[in-house]
Formats: sequence, C-alpha cells, structure tokens
Amino acid sequence: MNADAALLAELHRLRRAVPEMSGAVLAAVDGLLVAGDLPGGDPHHLAALSAANLGIADRLARLAGHGPLAESVVRCAEGYVVTYPAGAEAILTAITGTAADLARLHAEARPAAQRLGALWDAVRRPTVATAIPPTNDPAAPLATRTPMATLPAGLWSESGGWRSPGRE
Repeated sequence: MNADAALLAELHRLRRAVPEMSGAVLAAVDGLLVAGDLPGGDPHHLAALSAANLGIADRLARLAGHGPLAESVVRCAEGYVVTYPAGAEAILTAITGTAADLARLHAEARPAAQRLGALWDAVRRPTVATAIPPTNDPAAPLATRTPMATLPAGLWSESGGWRSPGRE
C-alpha cells in the first residue's frame, strides 16, 4: 500500500470508528491538503483554515501558560470542528454532527492523529537548499533556493519580462 492510500485508509478507519463524523482532513502545517475524506465539502479550504486555527490555538494555549496544544474544539450550531496536531508537520481535522460524543471522538482521533502524523512525517520530502559557495560574481547562482528557482523554464522572456505560459 502506498503512502497516499495508507493516509486515506486511516481517515476512513477514523470515520468508521466515530459514526457521527461527517468528514476528516489531514493537512500539512502550511495549510496544504495532504488527504481528505470530506464528502460534499471543500477539503482544500478546510485544510488551510485548519492550519490557521491550530496556529492560533497553540499560540493561545502557550500564552496562557498551559503548554502545547492537545486539540482545538470549535462548537457550532450544527456540530463540532475539532483540530488535532498530527506529528511534527501535519494537522488532523474532524467534523461531526451535534450528536457526537466528544470524549469518544478524542479517544479515537488522538491516536489516529499520531498514526497519521507518523505516516506523513515518514513520507514527506522536505525541500533542501543546495549549498553553493559564496562568490562576488553577479551572474553566479543564488545561494539558496527561491520560489523563482522552482518556476518552469521559459516564463521569463529575454527582454526581461514575464511571459504567460503558451504565449510567444
């Protein structure tokens, strides 16, 4: 089983264990979607908002002097949105209806978040900057990777301006 299938299988397992769940999303800490089991919703937006929510909630918990965040619970008129840290670089967000038993959700989701985080931490491939010796040559390559270095070739015209892809 590949990593994507393993992540999705763990999300499905969590939803089967907690029938009141209507969806779950695993996001990277930068807000990008890793895996989603969210029928009828937008997993990309939920992933981005989950990262923002977890960052603010963690900051609030530390500022209050209560240590690192265990989870963030948002109680809504029609249910709950609960966000859990998942390993060093991921976030698990679970969506439930109002009938959800939060104690049961926590009991199932906390270990699931640990498993998902371990899977994600094992498969993610961090971007590593290539070390280039310093030089005074203005035409030398940059010392660190920049977003410009990852753009497809041909987007910068010889006359010094941006070109739209597919246009000459």
